Amino acid sequence: MTLQSVTPLLKGAAGAVLGVAMMAAPALAADYEWTFQTSETAGEPQFKIKQAWADNINEMSGGRIEIEILPTGAVVPHNQTLDAVGSGILQGHLTDPSYFSGLDPAFSMLGNLVGAWGDPLEFLEYMQYGGGEELYNELVNPYNVQLIGAAATGLEALVSKKPIRTVEDLQGLKLRAPEGMVYDIFSKAGATPVNLPGSEVYTGLEKGVIDAADYTVFATNQDQGLHSFARYPSYPGFHSLPMVAVSMNKEIWDGLPDDLKAIMSTATDALAYDLVFKLKARDLVAVAEARADPDIEIIDLPAPERKKFRAIAQQEWANWAKRNEMTQKVYDSVVVFLKDRNLL
Repeated sequence: MTLQSVTPLLKGAAGAVLGVAMMAAPALAADYEWTFQTSETAGEPQFKIKQAWADNINEMSGGRIEIEILPTGAVVPHNQTLDAVGSGILQGHLTDPSYFSGLDPAFSMLGNLVGAWGDPLEFLEYMQYGGGEELYNELVNPYNVQLIGAAATGLEALVSKKPIRTVEDLQGLKLRAPEGMVYDIFSKAGATPVNLPGSEVYTGLEKGVIDAADYTVFATNQDQGLHSFARYPSYPGFHSLPMVAVSMNKEIWDGLPDDLKAIMSTATDALAYDLVFKLKARDLVAVAEARADPDIEIIDLPAPERKKFRAIAQQEWANWAKRNEMTQKVYDSVVVFLKDRNLL
């Protein structure tokens, strides 16, 4: 056998051995493996978008970071994730800070300053360039939590069994609202707020426990069948634009190399715009579907009425500002930002 005839055999054998070795070798473990809990159920669009955020970080980091995204309540109740992240039970969360209003009213002001924002991009500009993220970290760092970045779902649409064409139409309306500022503002506007968990909104509307609900974005309301009971949805929304705080354990964050911190921050900025525009696209499809139903009337609250509602909200902002030093800082910061941009 000549050398020339042996060489291909050797190459083939070497390739076969290498292939077997690669198949037998275990996949390299990630440098960091974390669990983040969200405030949505696994079937909601927001949950899937947040899973894509985790996948993006895994790819950008070359597999060095692996994040498991869990639905609401998987490890702890939705209003206990802040303590769970700070203590290391969870490594992070993507959630609405308003759930922590019982710990500090500033969480409600930063998490959902009712009536402040006419568009989610206004809010994102404030958080990223108006001092909001710095204030939020001043608030959460004592809990051993670090904000990576702020996101938002977009303006929520009010679902209602009764038409709301003016602020006066809120009088006596049994309206589901979470505790905190949104509860107080709707009360001042004349409604009768009812504190129900989101999981009970459907049955509450069906059984007449509530007339309306501050719940979530239009498309999700439509998907869950809420408009079959609440046939007078308000769109675009005029009241609520909740923050999505993408945060993690501060000790873990402080120990990360700079390149991974940059990847986390960049991916979170992308998440903020993914949430806004992907959910907006879904809203537009759902609105067209609802308009095709003769039993549903979508109401766009007129500009003068939106102004009235915001005036009521502003009074409550000022009241909440007096609660402690941090609420006053948030109030002053937001008012300066809105005035500088002729939004107030």
